[in-house]
Amino acid sequence: MDAIALGPLLIALPRLYAFIAALALLLASMALLRLEKSQRAGWFNGLLLSWLIGARLGYVLTHADSYLAAPLDILKLWQPGYSTIWGLLAGAAFSAWKLRQRMTTLIKAEALLVASVALWLGLMAWNPLGHQAGLSELPDITLEDIEGNQVNLSTLQGKPLVLNLWATWCPPCRREMPLLAEADKHEDVSIVIVNQGETLLTAVRYLDGEGLDFNQALLDPEQRLMVAVESPGLPTSLLFDADGELVKRHVGELTRAQLAAWLKE
Repeated sequence: MDAIALGPLLIALPRLYAFIAALALLLASMALLRLEKSQRAGWFNGLLLSWLIGARLGYVLTHADSYLAAPLDILKLWQPGYSTIWGLLAGAAFSAWKLRQRMTTLIKAEALLVASVALWLGLMAWNPLGHQAGLSELPDITLEDIEGNQVNLSTLQGKPLVLNLWATWCPPCRREMPLLAEADKHEDVSIVIVNQGETLLTAVRYLDGEGLDFNQALLDPEQRLMVAVESPGLPTSLLFDADGELVKRHVGELTRAQLAAWLKE
């Protein structure tokens, strides 16, 4: 999984690993860069800001179609959507400008920046705090849809499928629901939303009130899917291929760009 839960709070592991890499960069710069405290703070704070801006703008440019459809999504900085290479280039450029009169210090700073990015990528690949989902294919679990029909998830094969676990009390779930409803109109993909732990009345009242219509809206009052996928929280989304094999998973709010990339898998 790409998130861990601390009580009701979901922490994205990529961001936690980024914090660890940034902390390591700060400590290393204190030990290796011959800068006064104010100079080091100015460089480090500017480096982080330039990295974030560069990484965000780079990601937006490479997913321009999705962000043109919803420009305000660019400002939703809490959502996924940062480019490592663009962030590295922006940070390196800022360091080159900030330390241009200190060549030796500049070379060390650039080396530390590359090392911190390598540390982050290594943590992402190792993922010591994460774990694999509890399933690798569509589970043999039968649930009821909002019409009272029995639906076995393992039979929903034939085209790519996004399985979304949600609840009405979950703000990120509600924010991503219109995107999922829009994607459900595509004939080449199936969107299956599974309400976790709530009653039929609660789920239907929300969907009807928001004008959301899905071909497959299921109920899981006992939260069996949460247990099956070992999800730390909601929303949780899983992408399965046409053969029912798990391809990707994500804990937290899906973005338009992220969902568009999934649908191209």
